Order: sequence, then C-alpha cells, then structure tokens
Amino acid sequence: MLTSVQKEILQTLINLYRKSKCTSVKCENIAKLMGRNSGTIRNQMQSLRSLGLVKGVPGPRGGYKPTLEAYHTLNIQDDPCEIHIPIYVNGFAVSDIAVNKIEFNSILKPGDCEATIFVVGDIKQLDLDDEIKIGPTPVNNLTVNGTIVGRDDVDNALLLKTDNIQSVPNILVKDIATKDIITIDPELNISDVAELLVSNNIRGAPVVDGDEILGIIMFDDIVKMISERVFDIRAKSFMDSHVVTSKDDISLMRAMDIMYHNNLPLMVLLDKNDKMSGVISFKDILERLVIS
Repeated sequence: MLTSVQKEILQTLINLYRKSKCTSVKCENIAKLMGRNSGTIRNQMQSLRSLGLVKGVPGPRGGYKPTLEAYHTLNIQDDPCEIHIPIYVNGFAVSDIAVNKIEFNSILKPGDCEATIFVVGDIKQLDLDDEIKIGPTPVNNLTVNGTIVGRDDVDNALLLKTDNIQSVPNILVKDIATKDIITIDPELNISDVAELLVSNNIRGAPVVDGDEILGIIMFDDIVKMISERVFDIRAKSFMDSHVVTSKDDISLMRAMDIMYHNNLPLMVLLDKNDKMSGVISFKDILERLVIS
C-alpha cells in the first residue's frame, strides 16, 4: 500500500516521463514540480524501486523510469506515451496532458451528472471553474463537455460537472448513406429541379453529367433563385460547383468532420473504383444519432 506521498511521486514521475517523450527523469525535476526537497524524493525512490515500481537509469543522462507495474498500481491502462485523447481547456487544446480513464458518478441523478477524469500529465495547470472538453475517445467517439469542480493532485483526477455527453457510433459512413441516388441533369429547368426534389422527399441532390459530378443543388438554392425572381434558369447555372467527395469506407465521425469543416449539407461518396456509391446528409446523420 503506497503512501499519498509515494503515489504523488510516482504520478509526477509518469507525468514527466511522458512530457519528456519517454526519457529518464531526474529526482531534481520531480522535486521541483512537487515543491519538495530532492533528498526526500531520492529516498522515496529507493522504496519505490524495491517495490518494482521504478527502475534506475545510470549515467550522466540517467534518472528514473516507471515500470509497467507502476501504471497498473495507479490504474493507468496504457503506456502514457501512446495516449491520444485530446483535451481542450477554455477552448484551447492542451498537448501535455491526456486522459487515461473516465468514470461517471451520478448518471441517474435528475438534471445533473458528474464525471471523474483520471489524467496523465500535470493537472496543476488546471483550475476550478475551467471549461473543459475531452475527446473524442478513439473507440466509441465519446466527447464530454463540462466544468472542473474538483481536483485531486495525488490521484491526478479531475471532477467535472458535465454540460453534455456526446457519442458517435463507430460505424462506416456507407452504413447509413443513401444508396438509391437521385441525380439532377444539368440542363433541367429550376421548376423541374424543384419538382424532382419534392417528389422524392429530399432536400438536395448532385448534378451529374454522365460519370462527372458537376455540382450540388439544395432546396435552399432554389429558394434563393425564387427570392431573386429568377424563374427561368437551368440547373448548371445555379448549382453549387464546390463538390467535396469522400470514400465510402471512412468512419461516420470522419465524415462529420469533413462535412463540418467544408460547410457541406450533402456529401457524395465514392467506392473503391471512384464510382459514386451514395450520398450522405446531416439529416441522415441526425437520424442515426437519434436512434443509436
């Protein structure tokens, strides 16, 4: 059973080990970060070494490294040099800390939910009332947004009052894409385009000439033309020629990222032969998120 001081030393060692890109850490650096005497740290290191939690590295560039048993003792599941779960504090990305584990403490409490976030890295740089965003996590694309209401420097844990929790299914975008593609002929008149969209109950479609994707027309484009009293115009003249395509075997999360950063209401998907295989809209994504 480790004392609180030993746990803090071990946690600090792991934090510095990660920050130094997995090179050995000197006792003086640990002492400086903890605000303690380096002799005290050195004495405690001997105890941690006898427990198999740290190993010494000889030489002028030597110091200490945590063992795998150290990670297990502190309930760190992975080598911290391989953790890549992003953290944003007050809107800015923090690169020198990473998430190890998330526990939800009060999910059944009406109108409130708290989460404990176990972190690898120096959390002393974080303050109470900081707004924090964690994620997405690599497997289930979980994102947690909240406010820091507590901090445990010994266990390297943050207590969050969550504002919202989001999770995107870990599926391929082609699994929810519309495969029965409705296309628009570039010579089609605006009234015929409107009738095509209404009759098929869709808000937009690609403009296609043979195998070439020329553009996209959304219902909003038609409304814009009508508001400008343009009633006699062909699809090729008012379509949005900014077309962004994507392979259909990317993740749903990746597709959402592409659509968001390119401001796309509709995206055309291509198969492995670069043939059009489907289209995806934010409406399709929203329906999948609601039922997941």
